Amino acid sequence: MRVSVPTIPQSLFAANPSLNKISAAEAIERVSTFLSPGNVTLITGAGVSVDSGIRAYRGQDGRYLNPNYKPIFYHELVDETEKGHLFRQRYWLRSYLGYPSVREALPNTTHYAVAALQHSGVAPRLITQNVDGLHHKALSLSQPSPVHMQESILELHGTLHRVRCKHGHLTDRTVFQDWLSTANPKWKGFADEVEKEGEQLRTNPDGDVAIEHLGISYSDFVIPECPICLQENRHNNVHKPDLVFFGESIAEHVKKRSYLDVENSDRVLLIGTTLATYSAFRLLKHAVELKKPVLMINVGPSRADGVEGVEKLDIASGEIMRQVVRNTLQNRGLVVDPLVEEMLSSGIRKPPPTDDDDRAPRAAG
Repeated sequence: MRVSVPTIPQSLFAANPSLNKISAAEAIERVSTFLSPGNVTLITGAGVSVDSGIRAYRGQDGRYLNPNYKPIFYHELVDETEKGHLFRQRYWLRSYLGYPSVREALPNTTHYAVAALQHSGVAPRLITQNVDGLHHKALSLSQPSPVHMQESILELHGTLHRVRCKHGHLTDRTVFQDWLSTANPKWKGFADEVEKEGEQLRTNPDGDVAIEHLGISYSDFVIPECPICLQENRHNNVHKPDLVFFGESIAEHVKKRSYLDVENSDRVLLIGTTLATYSAFRLLKHAVELKKPVLMINVGPSRADGVEGVEKLDIASGEIMRQVVRNTLQNRGLVVDPLVEEMLSSGIRKPPPTDDDDRAPRAAG
């Protein structure tokens, strides 16, 4: 089986990004005008979470930030042979060490601006490719109900915050982390020491960490068995996060809802995505086919570049989205209520260090 990591056409790398450059003031005006009619569906990608310290998959030139990054594919993770077990040891050790940084990440200004647009009814539907749960944290200020969250946010690729065994039993990720700690006291001690020393392991886009440079072996990492499967008199230690891996298909009900979210909108705004994965790119194509107005905010090339009917602004969302919300509400004759004001006053802007040379040779990860 040959499965590759999704990317964008190489021809787009040669495009002159300065042609799409726009000042913050111009971008704020353009996006506010676009949003003001309302009934907008938002589609967000990894670029939205960069200001929360979570690396995106690709840099400003559209290429992978770490050229040696090699994610584990779906067929490798669920392979029940000894080779598959080795893949799972590798995945779960790295994810065990990397997950706390995702769990503790805070929403940034764009997350809260998006939440304000949802709370105000301007953008009732949000489709996110992100698996970090930060949109949920931001929206929880106004919609603490899990049911409302599910209605307001569609996680196109799932979430890191749940784990599912091969027989479908679902476990909260924090509980699963505790299982891993109990089964691996040595690695629990290593993780505690890293935290105590204030070290920062380099987190990859899907929440795991690169540790090969430390000379670490995965062979002694123990993956616990599913306790519910044990109650059903069967042994099973094949688990995966409740997200879509490279090479895995999106669930049909998620695909159908994503199409409906586009169809039920009057316009579509994309933020912080290169649309390299077809699951997201086909939503843009669907919107264009339906002749919906489409606006995109993203730094660097994307798969949407040159698509007729798509307007793109080359600017970071964190520079503009707070003021975009204020202008949009003003255009609609709405008062910024205290809760929206709280949202627009919240959020961090703490991107990964700029001195971290992602292009430097690294151990494959």
